Amino acid sequence: MKYKQPKMALCALAMVGTTLNMTSCMDNNKNPFYSEYNTPHQTVPFNKIKMEHYEPAIMEGIKQHAAEVEAIITNPETPTFENTIVALEYAGELLDRVVTVFFTLNSAETSDEMQELAQKLSPMLTEHSNNISLDERLFERIKAVYETTDMSTLTPEQQRLLQKSYENLARNGANLNEEDKAKYRELTTELSQATLAFGQNTLKATNSFALNVTDSTRLKGLPESALEAAAQTAKEKGQEGWTFTLHAPSYSPLMMYCEDRDLRRELYMAYNTQCVQDNDYNNEELAKKIVNLRLAIAQLLGYESHADYVLENRMAENAANVNDLLNQLLVAYLPAAKEEVKAVQEMAARTEGKDFELMPWDWSFYSEKLRSEKYSLNDEMVRPYFKLENVTNGVFGLATRLYGITFVENKEIPVYHPDVKAYDVLDKDGSYLAVIYTDFFPRAGKRSGAWMTSFKEQYVKDGADSRPHVTITMNFTKPTESKPALLTQDEVETFLHEFGHALHGIFSATTYPSMGGTNVYRDFVELPSQLMENFLSKKEFLATFAYHYETGELIPDEIVERIVRAQNYNAAYLCIRQLSLGMLDMAWYSRTAPFEGDVKAYEQEAWAATQLLPVVEEANMTTHFGHIMSGGYSAGYYSYKWSEMLDADAFSLFEEKGIFSQEVATSFRENVLSRGGSEHPKELYRRFRGQDATIDALMKRDGIK
Repeated sequence: MKYKQPKMALCALAMVGTTLNMTSCMDNNKNPFYSEYNTPHQTVPFNKIKMEHYEPAIMEGIKQHAAEVEAIITNPETPTFENTIVALEYAGELLDRVVTVFFTLNSAETSDEMQELAQKLSPMLTEHSNNISLDERLFERIKAVYETTDMSTLTPEQQRLLQKSYENLARNGANLNEEDKAKYRELTTELSQATLAFGQNTLKATNSFALNVTDSTRLKGLPESALEAAAQTAKEKGQEGWTFTLHAPSYSPLMMYCEDRDLRRELYMAYNTQCVQDNDYNNEELAKKIVNLRLAIAQLLGYESHADYVLENRMAENAANVNDLLNQLLVAYLPAAKEEVKAVQEMAARTEGKDFELMPWDWSFYSEKLRSEKYSLNDEMVRPYFKLENVTNGVFGLATRLYGITFVENKEIPVYHPDVKAYDVLDKDGSYLAVIYTDFFPRAGKRSGAWMTSFKEQYVKDGADSRPHVTITMNFTKPTESKPALLTQDEVETFLHEFGHALHGIFSATTYPSMGGTNVYRDFVELPSQLMENFLSKKEFLATFAYHYETGELIPDEIVERIVRAQNYNAAYLCIRQLSLGMLDMAWYSRTAPFEGDVKAYEQEAWAATQLLPVVEEANMTTHFGHIMSGGYSAGYYSYKWSEMLDADAFSLFEEKGIFSQEVATSFRENVLSRGGSEHPKELYRRFRGQDATIDALMKRDGIK
């Protein structure tokens, strides 16, 4: 079944959009979704889409999709791969097209009206999805193809599509009796509404907080760039002085540089008590509900836990393998992490006195001081060399160097916000390959974080290769009245990460839309993104773009050397932080009984083995942990560490052959990026690397081994 209830993927919303079947009753002049897009590469006509277009187009899309599925079911011919599996793959084109745009913008450029409409439409979409997945007639037809087809007559991609088509229905209730199907409908509808409400509460909680400071002496230590940005935020909000928000470009500098400990504590507590306070945005009951609904659905389908259900279709395969990886890393990294925390504590004690207790709101401040002391390096030192336009050229240029592709801004392509830019991506022979949109800056209508998604997937139909439209969305430091957007090293790394996801979509070369691009196992999908992060510490890469925004001077060798020497600074601490989130995720979703306890207490127990700083009783991560609650990473947050194991092993081949090796890049494109989910990821990785990955390369890169 091609249509799915929209969900977060890669910190993103991934749906398929293709060409429409027209119906004569539609008014093509009024609703842009009802006609083929008269735009470059048939990109989304954002300049014509209005709020009132979504609901009727989605309702019409549901109607069309239902009719198309009914035609497949009632086809009098014997079920075959073509008349059943392929026909189902391409059904629901209008619905996919509209849902893709609506839910992508609901993350990137939302409004109260759009969020209200999302709450209204979500149960309708869930009901429609259930009507298809629970239809016994459809399942019997797919089952007949699955059981009678000679697999040797199909390509590997066709085999995967057939298996996926069968499993999608089986794993979504097709084998349930009528009573249990009714229960499944009820549970999935409740879950879709709960996850949507969770995400909306998180966005509203983030946007509702602002810390205004009018006494400049309290901001001692903050660099000029942070002060200028805070002054601009205050001006935009009609306030005096300086205003700080919970968005990363505002939050991080204050936590890292502000000498006023009380201000750091206030901002830390605001961030870490999001959606746990006694107000309209409290997510505690929603978190319980989401966990229990997922458990109930899994058990209804015959699994002991939600984790068992999820991991059945992952590289890790089961919870035991996930926990084995997390525990291996915990044992390997914990001693080094404790030493790193001890070093920061000693730095703080030298400044504040031997009885000073390092608290979580002190960590960024004193660890940054220690980094500066050890390596003579800080974000403000490198920020002038990371002008956004230059970084963009550098990141795009890296893809040119590795793969021969080029990026040309196309101002004729409509965009959904003035901050957004659209580019044609051309292959090394000059042929059109894809469209990529970039959306860099925070705003009230955009959720926090960074993600990649697609407005249109790649596929081949009727002999024509329909190329993808991908988008990368971030929340970077904005330009000010006197300076362009100057990024931190972490922001450049985030850019590389999301661009790696984009390349996975751009290079897709599969036949079926649900097989291509980032439609892969969750614990494989982060490999292309995390692989790209490795280039940031390489002098050869920095030399291609890191020029001072005022003088044009190339970043000095001594600063590059400091970046390289500092690349493993607090690597063990950061690993343990990721393990804490993975263990929290597994604690919630490995449960075999409903949860009725205290969310904060359960969280503290779940990740107790990973806590390196004093516990703050009021703080809570679960209530705003969108990845595992309202996103696509439930029982899957371990994927970042699993993929990190893969990317360290994969990048070691680039280091062996040369970091700009076109030979290695071509192999990675052909064996991994272009193949999407058309084959099992273990086979794809072995074909590229010639071996399975272990944690050895990761430990070596992090300086642990």
